[in-house]
Amino acid sequence: MSKKHNLPSPKLRISWQGCLTALTYCFMYVPIIVLGIYSFNESRYGAIWKGFSLTWYRKLLGDERLFLALGDSLKIALCAVAISSVLGTLMAVGLAKYRFPGKSLYVGISYLPLIIPDIAIAVATLVFLASVAVPLSLWTAIAAHMVFCLAYIAIVVSSRLQGLDPNLEEAALDLGATPAQALLKVLIPQLLPAIVSGCLLAFVLSMDDLLISSFTAGGANPLPIEIFSRVKTGIKPDINALSVLLILASGLIAACSEYFRYKSQRN
Repeated sequence: MSKKHNLPSPKLRISWQGCLTALTYCFMYVPIIVLGIYSFNESRYGAIWKGFSLTWYRKLLGDERLFLALGDSLKIALCAVAISSVLGTLMAVGLAKYRFPGKSLYVGISYLPLIIPDIAIAVATLVFLASVAVPLSLWTAIAAHMVFCLAYIAIVVSSRLQGLDPNLEEAALDLGATPAQALLKVLIPQLLPAIVSGCLLAFVLSMDDLLISSFTAGGANPLPIEIFSRVKTGIKPDINALSVLLILASGLIAACSEYFRYKSQRN
């Protein structure tokens, strides 16, 4: 008979890297979980739990001022993203395919909005509009949002351009297509997933922006400004419910953006 050897059981090893990772995730997501739980709190006061209720979600549906603010945000985001999608795509294609003096400097300047603080962009835009005597309105907010939407869309499209086969466009030109036809029928279809991904990312950032909107919106009242004005007097349960809905909507859009980005890399 063979003897059975008692094998030592594997020991659970806890490393400082694992602890740091767990603490980081807790720091990021535990407040969101708490927010979601208290959005169903029946009490008017956030720190006192009185039972499960959908009262604050029902209250949101009847808040006309909130829907007007959402409408302003959607107008700004959709217009800024629509215009930036065209200009950003053309900018990315031009920088990838053409050489001209000062190209490296131009590339650096084009992506500056990605690293410049929002407050600096907001103040600079406000000073410029005041210097040319342009009154603040919904359209000035759209123009200001285009500054960073353009950069985000361009950088996503540029990353996709680096993985494309340049021979396809050259083959279309050899077969008699004009440069415009090659762009529209060969290049743009290949870039479409990246364009959609960049637009979704820029849309989320535009809907979320507070600083630039508050400096340039004028009489308009986008949703971030409306939320900020309400929380000045303290956190209210209806704001908790609204925050949960915004988190879910942003997560869904981010998931779609990641799907299109993954699809563009696989093709």
